Amino acid sequence: MKSLVFSFILAVIFTGVSKAQKISDWRPENRTGVSAETGLMKSWPANGPQLMWSTLNLAKGYSSPSFGTSTIYITGNKGDDDILFALDMNGKILWQTVIGRAWTQTNPESRATPTVEGNKVYTCSGSGDLACIDATSGKIIWTNKASELNKGTFGTWGIAEALLIDGDKVYFSPGGPETMTIALDKSTGKVIWKSASLNDKPGYASPILINYAGKKMIVNVSLGHVFAVDDSNGQILWKVAHELSTDPNMRQFELIKCTTPLYKDGMVYVTGGYDTGGMMVKIGADGKSATVAWTDPVLDDHHGGVVLVDGYIYGSNWVNNNMGNWCCIDWKTGKKMWETPWNCKGSIISAEGLLYIYDERNGNVGLVKATPEKFSLISSFKVTQGDTGPFWAHPVIHNGILYIRHTNALMAYNIKTK
Repeated sequence: MKSLVFSFILAVIFTGVSKAQKISDWRPENRTGVSAETGLMKSWPANGPQLMWSTLNLAKGYSSPSFGTSTIYITGNKGDDDILFALDMNGKILWQTVIGRAWTQTNPESRATPTVEGNKVYTCSGSGDLACIDATSGKIIWTNKASELNKGTFGTWGIAEALLIDGDKVYFSPGGPETMTIALDKSTGKVIWKSASLNDKPGYASPILINYAGKKMIVNVSLGHVFAVDDSNGQILWKVAHELSTDPNMRQFELIKCTTPLYKDGMVYVTGGYDTGGMMVKIGADGKSATVAWTDPVLDDHHGGVVLVDGYIYGSNWVNNNMGNWCCIDWKTGKKMWETPWNCKGSIISAEGLLYIYDERNGNVGLVKATPEKFSLISSFKVTQGDTGPFWAHPVIHNGILYIRHTNALMAYNIKTK
């Protein structure tokens, strides 16, 4: 009898472990862009940290890498196909698998970072095709042409959403007249629920999952809104309009929303380029409403992401499309703390109170102290590998290694303290 009880307890434990497998995906930790890594260098040599390895054999793309136990996963674009690549930890390609139809119009390079859970990789192509792939063999487990089958719509630059996983579900936002967000069974790819439509195109951002007012919410941005969907049934809990500047000179641009929202204590921060500006949203006490707490015209992030560090938001803004400055604003008020030019706007992540910034025009990588007093550059180096094209991929830190992508190239720099 005791052995049976013991076996039952073990089964429960291992079942719980299997359902709570670690997930590697877009802008860790939990899509904040603030890494939990420690023991990292506080400054770099004049020529930058040690380049451990690089590969120039990827298909071109702007996505970032995700990680299995001993494998790196990243996407790239070849013609009409988006492709998932698996690399060993030294950058050698192990296999590659077509995951869906690429976006073949403006900027066709792949852009969605894969999501890895256990022995499965979940991906989204530039045309909104979803796939679940065996992480060891590269074999397709299931596919779902989610945008097409749900009458999804597209902005000028297709789909860039990194799939969000929670429990037994995987989430995707096709937008359009039929639905805004759908939940699929992550084991089969079959639709579990569909939210109502916002009659809006999807943004180019990836959602976050939050817990507030006793509800689990998927928070995301469409081209015209920030919104929340109930994780359990697809009910749209709240939405707030977030549209283009009223400046008539800006009407030449389509709305662009590429920045994953930030969340803390019932507050959601969103920002978008082309003079849309930033906005802080306060969720109502019941979790079924939301209001604008403040707006900010300074941190008008294009697609480099933002991070929250010790009460301040850091990122870069959109100025005349191909330029931009680096900025810091106060989380509570939106007050500008500083705005400083450094090469060009770009992507940003953080670890141990430092900012890692990646200039999108020239490929400069900078290490900056996260302080509201001033832009304080500690070290920098220049990425020289990769095909022509902008430096749009977001950096990633994993096990003391800084991964930088430039189009067809992936580079691994050792940033561990000795």
